[in-house]
Amino acid sequence: MRYVVAKDSRDAVALLSNGENAQLLAGGTDVLVRLKLGVEPPDILIDIKKIDGFNAITEAADGFRIGATVSGAEMGEHAALKAAWPGLVEAVELIGSTQVQGRASMVGNLCNGSPAADSVPAMLAAGAVARVEGPDGTRDVPVADLLKGPGKTKLGKAELVSSVLLPARSARAGDAYLRFIPRTEMDIAVASAGVNLELDKSGVVISATVALGAVAPTAVLVPEAAKALVGSRLGAEALATCATACAAACNPIDDKRGTAAFRTKVAGVMATRAAQTAYTRAGGSL
Repeated sequence: MRYVVAKDSRDAVALLSNGENAQLLAGGTDVLVRLKLGVEPPDILIDIKKIDGFNAITEAADGFRIGATVSGAEMGEHAALKAAWPGLVEAVELIGSTQVQGRASMVGNLCNGSPAADSVPAMLAAGAVARVEGPDGTRDVPVADLLKGPGKTKLGKAELVSSVLLPARSARAGDAYLRFIPRTEMDIAVASAGVNLELDKSGVVISATVALGAVAPTAVLVPEAAKALVGSRLGAEALATCATACAAACNPIDDKRGTAAFRTKVAGVMATRAAQTAYTRAGGSL
């Protein structure tokens, strides 16, 4: 195995395009574990941590751009980002231990392709857009359109995600992410939900997005659950309809960590609780 430090994104794409079995190294919290477990190593390990801009959080009129190698710890220490997108930052901060937080990145969590990835439902709820770079140039793709299946994304063989944009939002907007895990910490979600809401001045929900994790081959958007919240002040009927829509969207597995029936039930619970938190963060009163 060769280890190469990419000089810039074009260099990284060229290395990915040369026909060798290549693997990108950002935080390394997944790839290095796999190597230590004896998984067949790639021909070339491409370190992208030194690429200019990849380790930057940039605030602009269109929102916050999060570079590919920005760690969870760095996101949690960014006051403006945390104020704008508290739910998403909380989701990223749930990835691993304190030590892992210093290395693991939101983009790496996305590209790993896990159905239970904590940051992905929160990104879907936020309407996050990934900047994809490859042999044919640069394109912006909604994160929702990159998801394919367990351990897989729709990125081309020589493509990489260089950053993710979290769009600008109004002062009457709020988001939240919740998950259920068997242990008190350092576990992966059995079921999870991300919710993003915007309210009018009277506290009525005027737009909503609901996403679920760990209950299908990929994280999923649930438009019917979001529709149930719009036009409401999150009364009991709206929340019950939201939970029912979430249950209908589930296609989970049975495993030792949770049955399909349990995951289906808990998904709705997580979504309604996350909706209530997002509502109060947007300035609503329950």
